[in-house]
Amino acid sequence: MDAMDAMDPEKRPMLPRAGEGLSQPPPGRPTGRKCQGLVWFLVVLAGGLLILSGAPTSCLHSGLGLFAGGSDVFPAASSHHPPAAADAVASSHSIQSRSPATIAPADVTTSAPAPARTVLQCFEVDQPVLLPDGAAESDGSSRTFDGYAEKPCTVLLMRRDFAWSYNDPFIGKYTPPSCKFNRVVLNFTSVSHGRQFDRLALMYFGDTEVWRTSTAEPTNPPGIAWTYLKDMTEYLYFWKSPQTIIFDLGNLIDDKYTGIFNTTMTATFFYSDVDTATAPPSDLIIPISARQGANNAVSQFTVPRDNATNTVRDFPRNARRAVFSVSANGQGLEEFWWSNVLQSDIWTFNQTAGQLTGYSPFREVQVLIDGQLAGVDWPFPVLFTGGVSPGLHRPIASVEAFDLKEHEIDISPFLPLLCDGKPHTFTIRIAGINDADASAAAALTERVDESWYVTGKIFVWLDDDAGSVTAGDKPTIQAPPPVLTITHSVLQTANGTNETLLYNTGVKRGLLISARVVTQRGADTVSWSQTLTYTNKGRVSGFGYNQVNDLVISGTDEAAGFTTPPYKAAYRYPLFANSTYAVSDTGNLTLWAHVVQGKQVEVSGASVFPDGLEAFGGRARFVASALATRKEGVAGFYQSGDGKNSSGWGTADQTFRFGGVSKGGMLGDAPDVELYFRNVSAANGSVLYDFKRRWGAGKTEATALSGEEGKGMADLRAEYAAVEGEAGRGAMRVFMGRNDYKGEA
Repeated sequence: MDAMDAMDPEKRPMLPRAGEGLSQPPPGRPTGRKCQGLVWFLVVLAGGLLILSGAPTSCLHSGLGLFAGGSDVFPAASSHHPPAAADAVASSHSIQSRSPATIAPADVTTSAPAPARTVLQCFEVDQPVLLPDGAAESDGSSRTFDGYAEKPCTVLLMRRDFAWSYNDPFIGKYTPPSCKFNRVVLNFTSVSHGRQFDRLALMYFGDTEVWRTSTAEPTNPPGIAWTYLKDMTEYLYFWKSPQTIIFDLGNLIDDKYTGIFNTTMTATFFYSDVDTATAPPSDLIIPISARQGANNAVSQFTVPRDNATNTVRDFPRNARRAVFSVSANGQGLEEFWWSNVLQSDIWTFNQTAGQLTGYSPFREVQVLIDGQLAGVDWPFPVLFTGGVSPGLHRPIASVEAFDLKEHEIDISPFLPLLCDGKPHTFTIRIAGINDADASAAAALTERVDESWYVTGKIFVWLDDDAGSVTAGDKPTIQAPPPVLTITHSVLQTANGTNETLLYNTGVKRGLLISARVVTQRGADTVSWSQTLTYTNKGRVSGFGYNQVNDLVISGTDEAAGFTTPPYKAAYRYPLFANSTYAVSDTGNLTLWAHVVQGKQVEVSGASVFPDGLEAFGGRARFVASALATRKEGVAGFYQSGDGKNSSGWGTADQTFRFGGVSKGGMLGDAPDVELYFRNVSAANGSVLYDFKRRWGAGKTEATALSGEEGKGMADLRAEYAAVEGEAGRGAMRVFMGRNDYKGEA
């Protein structure tokens, strides 16, 4: 096998349970790690055909309601009806019966010519962004003109075709524009066609990462296009002076992978007098990275290969506030960390599916200062546009796929230590859980599998007097080990072969770090606290080839002291994923996946990053922002046993609500003012329904901006051919790590 044949297998496969009328894997069949061999080949072939054919995805409008704050039931009921095969879908607290929606073959055909294909416009649903002429959709599709007092200016930052671009990032020189500005918004636009997998992209100013995004997966010509608008005002420290821009989008091109990403990135600079509760841009930004910018190279740490540590020797002694932001996501074997099994269970299906990935389905990103824990990030489980099943993400990308958010940790309680004029170390570490040591209780690890891309940065605000020295007491750190709750059991067949693994993982952590800090402005007790909870119910069945995971990550972060107004963030990340793989007696291949993903975030106070209220009047109207979104998708791929017929489909429905809490409200309440609402459904690359409601600047009532429907589901049925012998759907684990040119995607 050459290197090309080993690249980018799209998610790990599994086979159906007994009793579903589908052929079973021989219990004694040896396979390699991550379900290699024939299963790998079939899934890679199917994924490749789906991409190469531009097989459309589809999206059922099921009238899904937005999950209510504090609700523990996830996913909610929808219009999917069960077929004969069990779906084994777990709710947040129990396993229930749930199954996929299907699209029936057409009863009649017509000779009418097929409509000409147009460029598929992909997008991520997000709240509007403030531009000089008013609020604009994050995908650039519409905006509200409110006029502007200061003339804006736009600068071209990058135009690059990323073909074979591993270890070949874009390098550009940035010079500040002459117009007056205090806000900056990026516009990143890309087009592509052909066959290609999703790619991660990182943007740097020198050594400092400032944005992390990923690509959509292209289709046959005319292909795809997408735009994402990103508020980058928090980086005014960089925008005010010349910089070296490094934009890394590793891609490959050959006779098999043909998709080139043609990209353009501009920045719009403008002045706005909007008053926000978020922190003003910092006076200094210190990178915590591999620091390769001087070599025109990327600066992310690859963990666990790298020791993600920097020693800072010149931390400013007159600092009055410091916030560490961390950017981290799994790649390769760690892309689907949330689907991993307990370390003690990785060999459960060694005779059938092979070794599974371990260290548990829990990950913690730790930030340490001089070896002491300063804070943690329990990462959002990002699904890239090839994740689980590509049909889930066309044209609606999953939450955060185009804008991987960073997590902020206020390290101000460490200022008396950091401002002493001595060198100090900053470390980023990725932890999982190891329960495989029979002589010890389960505990956090100091390493996981390959690999995580991580960087950090420190936003620093300074006292006006450059000669002042921040003093005070060393921080008091209350950070007991997290409470781990783990259960697991294995069900066997009559002959003693392992058939089903059930495992539950629960984690709770609390920490409080405080110190008396003395700055030019006086003395105060400064604190940083976090309270976090994690649950994940997993089931691996069918001799190791079926998987369901139902998880919820939730937390509350608070900073108090000099921070005015005090910073608080509450977040909840539910994710349900079920994927299936089945081969009928006649050799027909069926892939199917069902994913429900949610995100709830409420932010008040002096956040480093924009809170989204900028486009709606800022602090003059609201004291906190509240975002809640829920996306549900179903996707499938079919191929006949003779390989002559294949088809793919996918559905997605997303509801998104963004609101503000007025000065009379309290964080944790439902938003008392809805500022932006969107409900969108898509099927096979066509948007069926897209309803938007926005409360624009100067308006007092919500208005419907659009509510157009696309093709009805009856029309869509004509686009699918029947697959001979389709006997039902087993369960398949489509989660596969990717092995690419660099060993990572």
